[in-house]
Amino acid sequence: MTTPVQVGADDTATEHDQNVQVHLSLPASVGAVWEALVSPEGTATWLGEGAVLGDKGQSYHCADGTAGVVRSFHPLEQLRLSWHQQVDVEPSLIEVDLAVEGAGTSLRLWHDGVPVPERPAMQKHWEQRLQALAEIVPLHHQY
Repeated sequence: MTTPVQVGADDTATEHDQNVQVHLSLPASVGAVWEALVSPEGTATWLGEGAVLGDKGQSYHCADGTAGVVRSFHPLEQLRLSWHQQVDVEPSLIEVDLAVEGAGTSLRLWHDGVPVPERPAMQKHWEQRLQALAEIVPLHHQY
């Protein structure tokens, strides 16, 4: 079972203020969550069908046309990607951070650069995608 801890703006000021944020607490190790996050099944679940993530500087492409570049790849800690969903719109930035939280893992996603009118829909999008990812975490090896 996952516990949504935070959805929306944080009470403290951060570089991610006023952007889409999702936080889940998962009852699995950081290793298991990371493995799900970057596995082919996991990337198809949360990022989009066809996405394959590589090291920093490598691009990814989803079947729906969404594409981007891996900006930061720190195993078991952080993943940062550019997100380009539409050709005529500037790319935005997605950051996923993992941390030990008690006996489980804290997963935080920030999506920066989302235009204000699109934030509610994008908030719902990431909440659904991360909940779906959380459901496949137990299928992966626990470290």
